[in-house]
Amino acid sequence: MSDQAAGQTKGEPGGSGAPEVEKIDEYRWRVPRRGSMRVDGLVYADDILMQDIREDEAIQQVANVACLPGIVGHSIAMPDIHWGYGFPIGGVAAFDPAQGGVISPGGVGYDINCGVRLLRSDLDGEDLRPRLSDLMNQIMRDVPSGVGSSHAGGGLSQGELVGVLERGAGWAVEERGWGVPADLEHIESQGRLDGAEPDRVSARAMERGRDQLGTVGSGNHFIEVGAVEETYDDTAASALGLEPGTVTVMIHSGSRGLGHQVCTDYLETMLDAVERYGIDLPDRQLACAPLESPEAKRYLGAMAAAANYAFVNRQRMAHLVRGAFEQVLGRDWQELGVDLVYDVAHNNAKWETHTVDGQQRRLCVHRKGATRAFPPGHPDLGEAFRDVGQPVLIPGDMGRYSYVMVGTDRAFEETFGSSCHGAGRRMSRREAKKRAGGRSLRKEFKEQGIEVRAASTGTIAEEIPEAYKDVANVVDVVDAAGIGRKVARMRPLGVLKG
Repeated sequence: MSDQAAGQTKGEPGGSGAPEVEKIDEYRWRVPRRGSMRVDGLVYADDILMQDIREDEAIQQVANVACLPGIVGHSIAMPDIHWGYGFPIGGVAAFDPAQGGVISPGGVGYDINCGVRLLRSDLDGEDLRPRLSDLMNQIMRDVPSGVGSSHAGGGLSQGELVGVLERGAGWAVEERGWGVPADLEHIESQGRLDGAEPDRVSARAMERGRDQLGTVGSGNHFIEVGAVEETYDDTAASALGLEPGTVTVMIHSGSRGLGHQVCTDYLETMLDAVERYGIDLPDRQLACAPLESPEAKRYLGAMAAAANYAFVNRQRMAHLVRGAFEQVLGRDWQELGVDLVYDVAHNNAKWETHTVDGQQRRLCVHRKGATRAFPPGHPDLGEAFRDVGQPVLIPGDMGRYSYVMVGTDRAFEETFGSSCHGAGRRMSRREAKKRAGGRSLRKEFKEQGIEVRAASTGTIAEEIPEAYKDVANVVDVVDAAGIGRKVARMRPLGVLKG
């Protein structure tokens, strides 16, 4: 089951008709509190992006989320917002347990801790090009991709899988040698969410995750070899090792079948909890439970375990990519400087401290298709990022460009330290395949200088560039609104699609 909405309640929560949207300034729009909404909605977009946003039910979902118990601040939507399951993809909401706040699996998503990892190297894009095809072939051989992909003979024992779920990326480095200790300081939360409880993960979820570590998966997941095309903040770019021409690798994947099963299991639990606690919802896909309830605590333990699995998944893929560079270029990855810039999550719920109405509060912040964007000096950031802020990794489509941004103080004040996570789809996969019919897509990309590899031709068709918003527009809104700062733009050289 994909993270798409179906059979949702339409019209204003507690009323009728589509929610109103009022323009605040060039980059902010208010969804006024009405009916059963507890707070206003706040959407980041310019006029062009708002036209796309109005095409589906995403604004309705912003209003629906505003109805949930204990929500504080605003129900927030990033400029890459689009229709999702319960919450919009690109949605942010924070809940206060002292006010009856809730946890909702629909606010995290099916692919728990889906995220993006960025590597950089000492190679120059033009110097790599003669070996690019060989490199992409090697990555495709080494990193399984596609629906249900797994490593042959690579399954974990029960004890090893429990270690993954408890310890996250640290397990990968310390027990398997998939990377080096320095990697951990360049991962959000050091690659491990606290509070993981593997015994809250079902046997079915464990079985689905047993042999999928180090796999891309399907859909919009990918591994992209690129090069830095332009920098906007030379100081920050230099601090992150992203000078013009630098070869980069972006890895986008999550918790695979294990995380999907955790979400499926706990949606059933939450539907029962809604009845038990008498929670009135505008949409059953927002099924939730009070943060202090046993149901919420069980879900949070399972969610953290799935998040740790996702960190290990990306850690292993990075290790395999480093090995592909070694195989093709005949030099050690450390000699080639294939270092981790950052790994950031965009589907989770985390306990954080934020100021609301002048008071410090411990809140559960849901980010679904949204990226944490903490400012310079925040104590949760590693030493390497204290001066520049947390890296925010924004992939685009496989035919144009991707971006690196950093978090800002204004993001921390307005969006609970959150920013966008990508371009955002603007057409369904079915429509994309219809538009791509009869086209020689591999040839089109080849003519643009992009080597594309995929498990199937259908996957490429579903992910054509026009299926997505222009990520440059999304990033410009984030930058202009002050909830992120542009650092660098990368162009794709080679892409492995899931």
